[in-house]
Amino acid sequence: MRDLDSLPKAHLHLHFTGSMRVETLRELARAQDIRLPGNLTDNVALQVPADQRGWFRFQRAYDAARKVVRSEEIMRRLIREAAEDDAAEGSRRLEIQVDPTSYAPFTGGITPAMEIICDEARRASADTGVQVAVIVAASRVRHPLEARTLARLAASMAGDGPGEVIGFGLSNDERRGNTADWAAAFNIARRAGLAAMPHGGELLGPDHIAEVMAHLSPTRLGHGIRATEDPELLQRINDNGIALEVCPASNVSLGVYPDTGALPLMELLDSGAKIALAADDPLLFRSRLTDQYRIARDLGASDEQLADLALSSIDASLASPSDKAAWRADVAHWLND
Repeated sequence: MRDLDSLPKAHLHLHFTGSMRVETLRELARAQDIRLPGNLTDNVALQVPADQRGWFRFQRAYDAARKVVRSEEIMRRLIREAAEDDAAEGSRRLEIQVDPTSYAPFTGGITPAMEIICDEARRASADTGVQVAVIVAASRVRHPLEARTLARLAASMAGDGPGEVIGFGLSNDERRGNTADWAAAFNIARRAGLAAMPHGGELLGPDHIAEVMAHLSPTRLGHGIRATEDPELLQRINDNGIALEVCPASNVSLGVYPDTGALPLMELLDSGAKIALAADDPLLFRSRLTDQYRIARDLGASDEQLADLALSSIDASLASPSDKAAWRADVAHWLND
């Protein structure tokens, strides 16, 4: 079987804090005398039920990890290590999501926080060969007016090159809030030329995906795997060219499916969906980008189908047409070698 680390691919659903290496988390916690919960420092993937209690456990762990990110130096380190890890796994393009609100107190505000992230993304791109672009993500657990502020910030930093903001997202618990309330923020971002990349279709099913499509007009849908529960909706997603950022390990860790064997990934692939496999939060799920392709292989995907998944991730990225063409050629070389 061909080596999956060498398969050229794009990584389109990775959260800033969730990208952190476990050893980095341990080191930063020791240096700052911060006590961490055991499930953040052991070698076992988080496993919670797909309910409010499970999400609370997940969010508590995530918030505990975020407490160690308290300086510009640490923020830069996380971006650089994420790029280095992606480079080791054959990634040509990383589009990383960040909500700068949590880091603003340590940098002087949300604007300097984003400037730090974007500057380091440019530097890491040059040093690692992985193009790192940035998605500003609002949170469903905060007021929609805050999302408008973030959308304006994202719009002011919009661009299409490494280290620039290329999209606007909406993350956290899908069950919180009224999706329509975030439409104004997405309209601000869309007018600036930013792609819409909200979460949907992991914790909630087809009805919620339909709401996200109706109110937020996604370019890509974060997760979206539960569209398989409604064939007509899935066909509409495919007809509209909406890419799905599918995160298999996340789906299992958050209890949406009992194990990887229950994932409807092959059904999604057979439907013709545009799929970008991604790691989501490897810090908590103990599963990085290449691991998602291994899961697909374990589910029966051939090397030809794995190459198609890699091509789909490249096509779904917001990289330039010339870069996509070069990476597509690299995938063909991997398959034919």
